[in-house]
Amino acid sequence: MRGVFLDTDTVDRGDLDLSPIEDLDDIGWSFYGITESKDVLERVEGSEIVVCNKVVMDRETLKQARNIKLIVVAATGTNNIDLAAAKELGVTVCNVRGYSTPAVVQHVYTLILALTTKLPQYIDATENGAWQRHPHFCFFDYPIRELRGLVLGIVGYGALGKGVADIARAFGMRVKVCQRPGGVARPDRTPLHELLPQIDILSLHCPLTNETRGLISEKEIALMKKDAILINTARGGIVDEPALARALANGDLGGAGIDVLTEEPPKHGNVLLDSNIPNLIVTPHIAWATRESRQRVVDIVADIIIGFLRGDPRNIV
Repeated sequence: MRGVFLDTDTVDRGDLDLSPIEDLDDIGWSFYGITESKDVLERVEGSEIVVCNKVVMDRETLKQARNIKLIVVAATGTNNIDLAAAKELGVTVCNVRGYSTPAVVQHVYTLILALTTKLPQYIDATENGAWQRHPHFCFFDYPIRELRGLVLGIVGYGALGKGVADIARAFGMRVKVCQRPGGVARPDRTPLHELLPQIDILSLHCPLTNETRGLISEKEIALMKKDAILINTARGGIVDEPALARALANGDLGGAGIDVLTEEPPKHGNVLLDSNIPNLIVTPHIAWATRESRQRVVDIVADIIIGFLRGDPRNIV
């Protein structure tokens, strides 16, 4: 049996143990750091098992690569796979779930703490000499907020949202959970338009769907407090990026921590990459990317393949 991992560079930077996959019995593996679209068909030819993260497996590829029995997406999102075609052709598609919760929660609070303590501004103050020129022993020109007593709103209350809520409570914050867009009303959930005026921090953990695309736009931002903070470690399309940029520039929002953009990498630019926008931190989709998290991806991929070969596949999409 043959297997191919098409884009190991999206997971491994040379710091992971790939042996859980490499040592699977009776599978001859080919590993590629990156695979361009023009090379996909050639590289999957003859393989029964395909592992990929962001490589697109479209209908035409699946129709021509007739040996494929299993595709394991080395991530949770499966929008790069034509799931309808896979089902029609009898190809099992599985994904990796629950691997990044500790990493994402940690990154959410990295952003929250940096914004509430004005960490970038104070680092700059020490580097540009503002503290050195100050008449007093401490320099606190930028207002610092305590998390205790603040209200955190969460959109998307799966494992990630619950993990963020647990840490919020440890800080002494109050947590309010948003009613899932398009979902059934629940007494312990608050509709978004009612939630936004009540919160000090909004953290997004929902998938990008038709219901959540553009969920946070100009109208929603206008409902938030002027000193509120927006955190997005979910998907870029959930937030209207130009609206967010305008709100920050005009002082209509207190700050934002953004780990995801609508185009990744942003080869054609992005309005949020303007260094003149105040109180904005943008990170390059790294919330999930701790070494431990990435190793869990490898380990879970191996477990999925083992289960499939034993006739007990897991995480079928």
